[in-house]
Amino acid sequence: MNPLTCYIIDDEPLAVKLLESFVSKTPGLQLIASFTDSVEAITAIKSQPANLLFLDIQMPDMNGMELAHMIPSETKVIFTTAFKEYAFESYEVSAIDFLLKPIRYNKFIAAVEKAHEWFGRNSQGTVPNESLPVKDSLRTVPNESLFLKVDGEYRQVALEKIVYVSGMKDYVMFYLEGERRPLITHLTMKSVEDMLPTSRFMRVHRSYIVALDKIRSVDRNDCIYIGEEIIRVTDAFKDNFLQYLQSKFPGGK
Repeated sequence: MNPLTCYIIDDEPLAVKLLESFVSKTPGLQLIASFTDSVEAITAIKSQPANLLFLDIQMPDMNGMELAHMIPSETKVIFTTAFKEYAFESYEVSAIDFLLKPIRYNKFIAAVEKAHEWFGRNSQGTVPNESLPVKDSLRTVPNESLFLKVDGEYRQVALEKIVYVSGMKDYVMFYLEGERRPLITHLTMKSVEDMLPTSRFMRVHRSYIVALDKIRSVDRNDCIYIGEEIIRVTDAFKDNFLQYLQSKFPGGK
């Protein structure tokens, strides 16, 4: 495994020291430089791009979100911040991960492993973009899988891995078995609903589609327990869902 080169940018010297200690004891990482000044950092990064950038968000002069839009495309970001409200915004700049301060080493290691996976997939070219329409965020493969456009590349997702789908504004999040974070793509819930087979998936809320075979239980208040989520079936979708339950458990709900 080739080492990933990296920079650290944080206006707090103690935070920089902590991340430097994490990098020094982590195989597969090579630190180029650390900065407490974001303006100075962007000059260095443009002259010598790295694979990874450990980047604080709230900094003077230039915040991390602004800086993330200015770095070379080959540099991927892992955000480090004390403010969890930036988590969703981090997806818009295709961040590899989002580490919440105080950062623990096990979380740091998990983020680095995810970075290695990302660079491994891209170097192998597992799903060449030119083979699929770039304008499409989602494309189906009959019966068993679909392609999602995530972080500028197409990723093939097996339908059997999808636990549930959640919509937020102009984005849709696919929660998969064995994945720590959802896959986020620019889609509408209606387009996803049209693409997923109705025999296996059902919309139960304006913002949720569930995999029927992944439902663990349904309580008396029509709340679905699935994955790590509890989803309330809303009135607009309740009749269809109750009909499904009755078809599976005659004489039940």
